[in-house]
Amino acid sequence: MARYFDVHPDNPQPRTIDKIVAMLRDDALIAYPTDSGFALGCQLGNAAGLDRIRAIRNLDKHHHFTLVCGDFAQLGQFVHLDNDVFRAVRAATPGPYTFILPATREVPRRMLHPKKRTVGARIPDHRTAHALVEALGEPILSSTLLLPGDADAMTQGWEIAERLGHQLDAVLDSGDCGETPTTVIDYSSGAAEVVRVGAGDASRFE
Repeated sequence: MARYFDVHPDNPQPRTIDKIVAMLRDDALIAYPTDSGFALGCQLGNAAGLDRIRAIRNLDKHHHFTLVCGDFAQLGQFVHLDNDVFRAVRAATPGPYTFILPATREVPRRMLHPKKRTVGARIPDHRTAHALVEALGEPILSSTLLLPGDADAMTQGWEIAERLGHQLDAVLDSGDCGETPTTVIDYSSGAAEVVRVGAGDASRFE
């Protein structure tokens, strides 16, 4: 069964965060809160974790996984940004936006879109997510915790532990969690294309 961690929403306890980061480095799969609902997450090089996310969410090979980053400098290590895209993405982060962008060689091929060589990237406005990424020292490979057949992403830690405790290694609950998925903007062609309207203001990209 998954370990359950209560994390303070404003001041995440360093010892608790360090325990979770140690689990991530040991190939754990976790559920953690963001500003747009819970996400499934694992370390970037965790191939088994990627497969576990695919199995839980019943995802095909064309699904865009997301790199949850701690800051803009980190994001820039993993995706290519030209000047116009750089300005647009920077103006919207941190916040409830996911950007589909061409990946650099730092991103494992197994998590890329097979034809476009793109990946999702975002910087959430959420203390717990930020504390995790900061302590880990690299982005968390993530996907929204939206189960097959569910219309909405999961937003309650206790419900996740009840439904998925046997498939996860840890569930983090900090109480404050967004309830609407991110707005997704695809920049793979160089121009902004809004592919999902969510919590963010999509009009700024239209």
